[in-house]
Amino acid sequence: MSALLLALALAGSPATSPARPAELQMPAILPLERRAETEDRWLKLRFEQVLPTLMRRDKVQMWVLVAGEYNEDPVMATMLPATWLHARRRTILVFFDPGEGKPIEKLALARYPVGDFQPAWNPDEQPDQWAELARIIAERNPATIALNRSEGFPLADGLSSTHYEAIVRALGPDMAKRLVSHERLALGWLETRIPEEMASYPIVSRISHSIIEEGFSERVITPGVTTSDDVVWWFRDRINALGLDTWFQPSVAIQRADGGKFSVQEMGHRGDTIIMPGDMLHVDFGITYLGLNTDIQRLAYVLKPGETQAPKGLRDGMAAMNRVRAATIAALKPGRTGNEVLAAARRQVEAEGIDGTIYSHPIGYHGHGAGTWIGAWESQKPAPGRGDYRIDPNTAWSIELNAQANVPEWGGQKVRFMHEEDGFLSADGTFRFLDGGQEEFILLPRP
Repeated sequence: MSALLLALALAGSPATSPARPAELQMPAILPLERRAETEDRWLKLRFEQVLPTLMRRDKVQMWVLVAGEYNEDPVMATMLPATWLHARRRTILVFFDPGEGKPIEKLALARYPVGDFQPAWNPDEQPDQWAELARIIAERNPATIALNRSEGFPLADGLSSTHYEAIVRALGPDMAKRLVSHERLALGWLETRIPEEMASYPIVSRISHSIIEEGFSERVITPGVTTSDDVVWWFRDRINALGLDTWFQPSVAIQRADGGKFSVQEMGHRGDTIIMPGDMLHVDFGITYLGLNTDIQRLAYVLKPGETQAPKGLRDGMAAMNRVRAATIAALKPGRTGNEVLAAARRQVEAEGIDGTIYSHPIGYHGHGAGTWIGAWESQKPAPGRGDYRIDPNTAWSIELNAQANVPEWGGQKVRFMHEEDGFLSADGTFRFLDGGQEEFILLPRP
């Protein structure tokens, strides 16, 4: 880790985003080799710390994961070495807990060595990979065999029907009775963050903020010339130039006086709209770095001649947005379900008379990560199944929501103020943003 990167990681995350010297706005980005080393080191720690805790918490003695090349189980994809961009041929991973506090046994049935896994299949001696899996299972005689199958959570549903049928045939009817679909184990692996990951996650967020701040500046936007789609593709090019990746296409939306009714479905799809003074800009943006994802939304205002800040009505709308944010964070507690968080936050928002919508979600290995739903933009009703999953500590969250408010300076027009920021829920139930939350509009040109 570079000196600058280490210093930033140790500096912690303020409650809000302070002004930073220009030379500190973009943290150092590690070269690919160092990234791979880091991800593999974290994976080793996760196998040592997270895996035994989860298997013993859920009373699972054996966990079997199967993936075909280019059709990886989402969980298996996070367990492969960093230099394995995909599973090779058919890859089978087996985790077995021998009990008595002994280390979890990690076996790989694959034609190539898989990281720190113990090779457990020699195709020259036993050509039938499924038969070898059956032998390994029978030899260890586990009481339960967890598989990644889930009706409600796609990230925990990575075992294909073909592979499931092959396992059942190989084990035979008696041993197959021990197979259990276990979404909580898969989700727990994906959602749990270790301290080493959380030391660097603020840097991933800060890089995202720095790119957004640059994109929403006169370096990129010339009012009267630049279109919203120009900015979208600038974001994509900037991510690529930095050697990073993204998990979704950014969007840039414009709201303006007499701009008509706002639509989430159409947000960012009018790409030929020219940015003008007096516009409120919105970006939805994320990157992938060190195996972790960000999902961030920010608001900017294009100053009219003579203005030094956004109109009061817009600033009041952002303040209402942040009251919805405060209510959501206050309700986010370990042990609660997503539906319970939504209900508690909505009670507070409605008591304050705010027209708000909450649709927050986990984040981490995936942008829309493993764990519970806290509302949806299209519905504020409890979500059966996905909303009933209980929140665990040591998990990362994307606090996503909006508030709608009438703006007097825009003739009383209803405007939607959207927020999304990533944070961490610690073991003691404390929530903190990774790199602060937006308190004021990004202004351009900079006054």
